Amino acid sequence: MSLESAALTRVKPSATLAADQKARELKAAGRNVISLAAGEPDFDTPDNIKEAAIKAIRDGKTKYTTVDGIPELKEAIVAKFARENGLTYKTSQVNVSPGGKPVIWNAMIATLNPGDEVVIPTPYWVSYWDIVRLAGGQPVAAPTTAESGFKLRPADLEAAITPKTRWLILNSPSNPSGAAYTAAELKALAEVLKRHPQVWILTDDMYEHLVFGDFEFATIAQVAPELYDRTLTMNGVSKAYAMTGWRIGYAAGPEPLIKLMAKVMSQTTSNPSSISQWAAVEALNGTQEFIKPNARLFEQRRDLVVSMLNQASGIRCPTPEGAFYVYPSVEGLIGKTAPSGNLIQSDADFANELLDAEGVAVVFGAAFGLSPFFRISYATSNAALEDACSRIQRFCGSVK
Repeated sequence: MSLESAALTRVKPSATLAADQKARELKAAGRNVISLAAGEPDFDTPDNIKEAAIKAIRDGKTKYTTVDGIPELKEAIVAKFARENGLTYKTSQVNVSPGGKPVIWNAMIATLNPGDEVVIPTPYWVSYWDIVRLAGGQPVAAPTTAESGFKLRPADLEAAITPKTRWLILNSPSNPSGAAYTAAELKALAEVLKRHPQVWILTDDMYEHLVFGDFEFATIAQVAPELYDRTLTMNGVSKAYAMTGWRIGYAAGPEPLIKLMAKVMSQTTSNPSSISQWAAVEALNGTQEFIKPNARLFEQRRDLVVSMLNQASGIRCPTPEGAFYVYPSVEGLIGKTAPSGNLIQSDADFANELLDAEGVAVVFGAAFGLSPFFRISYATSNAALEDACSRIQRFCGSVK
C-alpha cells in the first residue's frame, strides 16, 4: 500500500523550485553556477517596512490574529484597491493569507467539486495547474502563442469554456511570459465571460507594479464592473515590496466566497504571521516612492536580456510588457546536438544541457504548459545577467 495519497499523485513538485534547488546544490559542490530560475526580487525589503515589523514585535503584537487578517491590514488593502484600481470593497470582502499560493488554494478547495473545470491560459505559472488538480478540479489549457504576445484571445477563451467550467485564472503581468493585458484586451475577454455566468474569475495581479514604458496596468473587475460579483482580485506584497519571505498574499471579492476561504483557513493554516501582517500594513500605507525606480531597473534588465538572447543562435526572445521574466523560444535548437554529444529533443533537454555545459539554471517551458520555450528570471544584477547571457550565447553557438 502506497504511503502517498491519491490526491497527491495528481500533482508534480514545482519545477521552478526544483531548478533553483539543483543550482544551489551545484554551487555548494563548488560549481560556478548562475541561477535564473527563481522569481524573487534581488532588492532588500525597504527599511520602513522592516521597522514596522520590529515595532510590532516590541509592542507585543505576536499573538494569534483573526484567521484571515487583522482589521488594520484589511483596511489598508481596501484603501489600496480604491486608490490604485478604482475598486470599492468592504473589509468583509478581503482575505489575507500566508502568501499568494494559499489564496489560490483556499479559493479552489472552497469551491471546486470533482469534474469542475478551471480554464488556465498557457504558458501558466506552474502552481495553478497542480493546485487545481490537488483540489479535485480539472485544469483546462487555453492556448496562446508568441505571435499573440502570449495573451489569450477571446475566441480561444470561448472554445475552452464548457458547462463544467467553474473558474478562469488570469495572470497579468504573467509569470512566466511577462505578458500584460491592456484594458481593451481585458474588455474583449469580459464580453466572452458575460455569456457564461457560471464562470468565476481569479485574476492574479501579483506583478501589477512591474510594468514598463507607457503600459498602463488594468484589472478585469475594474474594466468590466459587470463581472465584479464573480471576480476574486488577488495581489500581494512579495514582488513590488521585495517581501517574498514575509509570506503575505491578499484578495478581495464577493463576501460569500471570502467567508468560505476563511473557513478553509480555520482548519488549515490559521492566520498569517502577525508580524508580517503589520509589516504589510506599512508596505501598503507607507511610502511608495521606491516602486517606480525599481520597475525602471527591471525594465533596463529586461532590455539587456532580450537584446543578448536575440543574439544567441537558435533563440527568439519576445519583449514582454511586465514582471521580471522572459520566455524565449528554443525551436531553432530542437533536433540539434549539444556539446556533450546529446541530442536536444525538448526544452527540458536544452535546460539540462545548458546547466551542465555552462552552469546557467533556467526553467524549461514544458513546466509552464507551452514548449519549446524556457523561462529566465532577470531579478538579479546586470553583471550576473550579462555573464549568464554570454554563457547562453556560447552554448548556443556550440550546438551543431
